[in-house]
Amino acid sequence: MTTKTLQIPTPDGQADAFAAFPDYGERHPGVLMYADAFGIRPVLEEMARELAEHGYYVLVPNFFYRHGPAPLIELPEHIGEEVRPAVIAQLMPLIEAHTAERVLSDADAYLRFLSTQPGVSAGPVAVTGYCIGGLLAMRTAAAHPEQVAAVAGFHGPVGADGPDSLHRLFSKLTAQVHLGHAESDLAPEAIGELNQALDAAGVGYTSEIYPGTVHGFTMADTDAFNPAALQRHWDRLLALLDRTLPTS
Repeated sequence: MTTKTLQIPTPDGQADAFAAFPDYGERHPGVLMYADAFGIRPVLEEMARELAEHGYYVLVPNFFYRHGPAPLIELPEHIGEEVRPAVIAQLMPLIEAHTAERVLSDADAYLRFLSTQPGVSAGPVAVTGYCIGGLLAMRTAAAHPEQVAAVAGFHGPVGADGPDSLHRLFSKLTAQVHLGHAESDLAPEAIGELNQALDAAGVGYTSEIYPGTVHGFTMADTDAFNPAALQRHWDRLLALLDRTLPTS
């Protein structure tokens, strides 16, 4: 397995990124992975490596690069509930500054960069994301229907803005979709509205609540971590990628 720290050129500067890909000399399908709000850190790097081991070139950008390289704030090795509010308070101004316009501008740059890497095969790519990264993944896929064949979001705020935003988000989607929800994230009515919007848009998807989970269940460095749900996430994500981005 090869890993690198890269710089992605964007209209607003250089975005630092982590990349992981198999070290045998072939090209591999590209996967853009959006971190949660806590950003690139050892647990995200390990997840990227694990996905890359299945034959993918995985690129994890620091989407808060306008404020500096990752890590932007000092994070404890374990983000427990006793420190989480203070950490979120530090990150909230960055989250609020990350407008839809910035998301789409950056998505253009990330996908352009990914497609030009010598280790990435020609053809469509996939996008996956966690927490806010799940929403960024969906917005990226909707803005690039010709390039993104699969998109997955886990414990992400997809649908939190209501039915009208869902219609706008899904109307241009051509990618196959998987959404894995935490039990505590969305009310049943909100998940029903989300699924109805996917149906109305004609999107091929799976959308399910992962049993016994709270927000952040994939992240091993938080109190929310649920090992069984993480494995379920891998099962769903790898099956989705295998259907849409078959490796050699």
